[in-house]
Amino acid sequence: MSKKAVVLLSGGLDSVTTLAIAVAEGYECSALSFDYGQRHRAELNAVSRILKKYPNVPAKTIHLDLDQIGGSALTDTGIEVPKSPSEGIPVTYVPARNTIFLSLALAWAEVLDADAIFIGVNAVDYSGYPDCRPEYIEAFQTLANLATKRGVEGKPIKLQTPLIHLSKAEIIQKGSALGVDYSLTVSCYAADSNGRACGQCDSCRLRAIGFNEAGIKDPTIYK
Repeated sequence: MSKKAVVLLSGGLDSVTTLAIAVAEGYECSALSFDYGQRHRAELNAVSRILKKYPNVPAKTIHLDLDQIGGSALTDTGIEVPKSPSEGIPVTYVPARNTIFLSLALAWAEVLDADAIFIGVNAVDYSGYPDCRPEYIEAFQTLANLATKRGVEGKPIKLQTPLIHLSKAEIIQKGSALGVDYSLTVSCYAADSNGRACGQCDSCRLRAIGFNEAGIKDPTIYK
């Protein structure tokens, strides 16, 4: 019997690499994306482009209104996206985002009778978000084991985080080896309607450094 997985797909560099890894590992994948009130549509447009490369991966987009909560530069246009690194947890952190996303992924995984959920969190080259750390993933795994039918019946849905201990350069090298086309992706926190990156935000900075260190040409289109 084939293994099934739900893969969180944001349209960014990390999530498409995670999808490529899950496919390469033989999982029958279903992609889950979120229209959560983020400040631009470019990443959702990227999801559509990416999925054309994976015609056998069914996809679902769930609509949320996290902009009604606000509290983040990614959901509140009144908060400016920082153009330089900041101390502590940056204002681009979306409160409880991964907890919300993983909870919905867990629900869909139960419906699909999936064996795993893949999420492209990273604890090496990242912006310091608390819900990208290994201890957070371990805690959510405990919750998933306790809160699901599969978990109670001894068939827990495993959270897979293949990128969590990789540098951005290592992620890019791994994805490139799997044939990922990074020109389809959008990582920028403040991309314009055409998906062009600002080149100044923390995500752009980490992406550019990653391609440089990987020795691979950066396909990012900048404003």
